[in-house]
Amino acid sequence: MDIIKRAIAISKDAKQSSWIAPTLLFIDAIFCALIIWKVPYTEIDWRAYMQQVELYIKGERNYYNIEGQTGPLVYPALHVYIYRVLYAVTSHGKDIFAAQVIFSGVYLASLAVVMGCYRLAKAPPYIFPLLILSKRMHSIFLLRLFNDCFAVLFLWLAVYAYQKKQWTLGSTLYSCGLGVKMSVLLGLPAVGFVLLQGISSERGITQAMLIVQTQGLLGYEFVKVHWRAYIGRAFQLTRQFLYKWTVNWRFIPEEIFLSKPFSYTLLTAHASLLILFATTRWTSPSKRSLIQTLKLFFSQEQNFRVTDPIAARVNPEFVLTTIMTANAIGMLCARSLHYQFFAWTAWASPFLLWRSGFGPVFVVGIWAAQEWAWNVYPSASMSSVVVVLSLAAQVAGVWWGTRVVDEPPVVMANKDAKKDE
Repeated sequence: MDIIKRAIAISKDAKQSSWIAPTLLFIDAIFCALIIWKVPYTEIDWRAYMQQVELYIKGERNYYNIEGQTGPLVYPALHVYIYRVLYAVTSHGKDIFAAQVIFSGVYLASLAVVMGCYRLAKAPPYIFPLLILSKRMHSIFLLRLFNDCFAVLFLWLAVYAYQKKQWTLGSTLYSCGLGVKMSVLLGLPAVGFVLLQGISSERGITQAMLIVQTQGLLGYEFVKVHWRAYIGRAFQLTRQFLYKWTVNWRFIPEEIFLSKPFSYTLLTAHASLLILFATTRWTSPSKRSLIQTLKLFFSQEQNFRVTDPIAARVNPEFVLTTIMTANAIGMLCARSLHYQFFAWTAWASPFLLWRSGFGPVFVVGIWAAQEWAWNVYPSASMSSVVVVLSLAAQVAGVWWGTRVVDEPPVVMANKDAKKDE
């Protein structure tokens, strides 16, 4: 019994992650080696990436003219540059083993950063093993070589930098992730709240400009040739995916899935959830309502005696929770998720489920159900229901778990206002 009690105590002690995280990382490195050795590689998009890069190498800069066997180039410029390097070091894309070794390094680097974010947020060690047990995540990185791998790495690096209050580095890394894949935009609303309360409106606007300017720098050689082609293809907001490949909404009829009313419903749900969290959760460092928070930070004369303590409350836990919640909301309300999109939620799920406060059984149970659903191929009605419900559980769980149980924001704001007087 003493051993069991000791094990339970270790599993809940955040300080123990200092040795648990490196141990799990080492174990996963062995998993990666075994997977590359034993499991056959599956071709999906790698050859198309290489074909697109070949056109780039030949001098093509018009995005309308860059295509591969799976269709046109629909990713921003940094994707092209990364796969241009991979093209060179993998014998024009023919050395798949070399590519897998590189992607295993990207996987382990990403995992190390994720664990670093968890440690800064003081997450309990019992959720760390869930980070290395996903069959689908290993497949995405090691057997499919998707560009999501690099985008996710940049996103988690940005979160880590923001947690360490390295704002400029974080915004640069965030923009690099956006430069690989547009999906990084899902976390942007939360990034705005982190920056606003962490460094005030003036510096926050500077960071926003940095994100935009980095995009301009990355895409310059394409923009100067045909800017409409670059913006339209790399950041195509109206892109529509095929029903047969969707992982999430497979349980509804195809005619509804493809309809505009369904699209508008999801868009409305997305906006509504963002507003809900913005008004009830994401201004918690300011201890004010959303309106009062905006008035405080956009006033001509900011009271730094008030804003400095707010910035101090933008801690690692708040940063990780807020950005990953926004990402989960975006995935929940997305019309179509493909298998590679699991990279965007797999490593965030254990933390968000833990933040619900419902305990290990809930966390592990939802995680296991989600892992099962994303490994059903082709997706079926039941698996797609589980995908949606698991994302809904994360969003609802973190909303419940981060509630303020003592005083509502308005009351707190009134108290602070009286103190300021």
